[in-house]
Formats: sequence, structure tokens, C-alpha cells
Amino acid sequence: MESELKAYLWPVDGTPAPAPPSRWRRFIDRHLPSAVIYLMVATLVGVVLYPHMVITVPSGYVGVLWKRFGGGTVLDPRRLKNEGFNLILPWNRVFLYDLRLQSFTESYNAISSDGVNLTATIIVRFRLQRDSVPVLHQAIGPDFKKVLVMPGIGSLTREVIAQYTGEQVYSTARQEIQDKIRNLVEARLSEKMMEHEGDEESYRVSMLEIIILYDILVTGIELPAAIVAAINRKTEQYYIAEEYKFRVEREKRESERKRIEAEGIREFQQTVSQGISDSYLRWRGIEATLQLSQSTNAKVVIIGSGKDGLPIILNTDTSPPAGSTQPAENDTGKQRPTAAGPAMPLEKTQAEALATPAERIPPLTSATQPAAATPSVAAPEEQHSFWPLSLATIKSYLLTWLGGTEPKAAAH
Repeated sequence: MESELKAYLWPVDGTPAPAPPSRWRRFIDRHLPSAVIYLMVATLVGVVLYPHMVITVPSGYVGVLWKRFGGGTVLDPRRLKNEGFNLILPWNRVFLYDLRLQSFTESYNAISSDGVNLTATIIVRFRLQRDSVPVLHQAIGPDFKKVLVMPGIGSLTREVIAQYTGEQVYSTARQEIQDKIRNLVEARLSEKMMEHEGDEESYRVSMLEIIILYDILVTGIELPAAIVAAINRKTEQYYIAEEYKFRVEREKRESERKRIEAEGIREFQQTVSQGISDSYLRWRGIEATLQLSQSTNAKVVIIGSGKDGLPIILNTDTSPPAGSTQPAENDTGKQRPTAAGPAMPLEKTQAEALATPAERIPPLTSATQPAAATPSVAAPEEQHSFWPLSLATIKSYLLTWLGGTEPKAAAH
């Protein structure tokens, strides 16, 4: 038999023979090369197909699934791809749509009712309704802003601006234009429908249920430079006219104020005049004269020549303070009389205390001839005093004030 003829080999040195390899070890040794090859092929296929099978939906977006072999766009809102990791078959595709608030800015050329060509800059803010995104994708596509929103709003903007003049669009009617454009856009969106008829899926959806419009803002109006300058000039003239109206109103109020003031003064004078007499006014004049006489300035006063006997001040001039030395003659040789201040206040000076001046004021001589050649005219021998002044003294004061000289004596 074979079992009996089987030979067992024993090592010569007496050590036991090694155990035979296990079944798993023999399997790995036999199939390892092919397993490595299969793993490399699978890795390569995974790297190639990963972008087509794994879809990451960002925050605020939603994905619309399109099946290549399953009928195209999946219109069921429950099968939309939400945010995060999503796995699809490599032959299908997912289109992403932004559900957050969106805005775009566009400038439109328009013509006003008075024929002015202008440019209006519009900002539109809107967002998409989630459940209507599959219908929007199938009917219009990802470029719905350029295909649907911008042209429609541009047409309605031109229609609204054509109802206003260039000045109204530029200055006063901007808010009204915004409201009208928005109302018209909402009305047009409610009228437009997206329809689809098929064996399995059909729909009829209004555009207003797909696009939620927040507001439409008119951010800028550009008119020709000549039109803008004319509007500015008109506005300037308007405010100038308003300024003149204010001035007229102010003058009327000022006239009213002066009339009230004049009535008050008149009533005051009527009230005060009943208690004012001529003697009281004369006494006040004497007090004022005494206060003037106490000043340090040189003055020429004629006493007793004014109305009611009050003094008349003919000239005032600045003189050095009391106690300073004054030269006897100036550069032209003329003498300038000065009046000495009283030693005590005149209110307290008695009539007996007024002394006769020590010397008389000499008559002035002509400045054009020497004093030796022209005989001086002696004044009449009179007693001079401050009250009343003599004719010669008054005459010399007048000549001094007028800058002249006394007339020469007649030749005998």
C-alpha cells in the first residue's frame, strides 16, 4: 500500500523536521500578487471617479440631481441634495443653487418724458424658493439672472422712467420710481408661468413662487452735464427767491419792532416830560459843564453865550497831564494858550475864591513879519476875570481857535 511505502525523512543530527505551512499561508502566497494588482486597479478607479461620485454641497446651497439614465432632472423636492457630503453615481450630475439673499447691480439707459437721455443704476435683491428650484433648473437653468431677471427689470425701469421728467427723476421722484418698478416687477412675475407637460411629471408654476423679491433700489441717475448744470442753476435761483422772501419778512418784523420801540419812547417821553422843567435841564447842563472843566484836555469855552446861558465848547485838544512843563512857543513861533486846571473841584469852589489871573493873555502877532517891525496893539486896560470874560479875551480865543491873528493897527 501507498501509506506503507511512504518514506519519512529524518535529519541525521537528530533534530525534528519543520512543520508544513498552514492553509492560509499557502493561500496568501498563492493569491497575493493578484490581490495587489486588483487593489491598485480599484484605487486608480476610485481616484478617477471620486469627483464624479462624491458631491459636497456648501452652506446655504441646495443640489438638483440630474440622472443620465433615469429621466433627467429629478423634480421631487424631497430628493434635493442638502448641505454636506452626498454620494451619487458617476454618470449622474448635481447642479448647485444658492438659496441665500442675492443681489446684482445693473445700469439701464432710459429716456424721460421730456426727451432727456439718462442712465439709471438699479440694485435688485432677491432669493430663491427651495421647493421650486428643480422647476427653475429645468425651465430656465443656472443663468436665470441673465435670462429672466435682468432683461425684465430693465424693460420695466425704462417704462417707469418714461413717465417722469428728467428733473423729477434726478431730484424728487426717486422713491416713487423705486416703488413703481417693484410693483410692476411683482405683477409681471405673477403673470409669467413655467409650464411642463409630460407623461409622468407636469407642472404649472408662477415665477413669483420661485423668486422672492425683496426690494429694487435706484442708486444713481446720470444725466448729461448740461442738463445737470441747468437743474442746479434753477435750484439755486429758487433758493435765492426764498432768501428774498425771508428778507422781506425780516424787514416787516424789524419795522414792527421799531414801531413798537417808537411807541414806547413816545410814552416814556410823555411820562417823563411831566416832571422835567427848564430849571432842571439847566441844572443838568451846569453839572455837565463842570465835569468837562475838570478834564485835563485843553479847551476853549465861551461862558454865557449859549442858549439859557449855558457855556459853549468851541474846541478841544489833548494837552499833557497836569504838572508837566509845556514849551512857550511851537515850531512856527505861535503861542498856544492853555487853560490851567482848577485847584479844587468847581462844585466846591465859592465865587470869592476865584482870583484874578496874575497876567493877561498877550495878543498874538502875525507870523509873517518879525515882532520888532510890527507894533503890537495893546488891549484896553481892563480888569480880566473868568466870569464874565471880556471882549478882547473872547476875541483872542476865537482867533487862536480859527488859526488867524489880530488885525494890524491902522497907520497914522
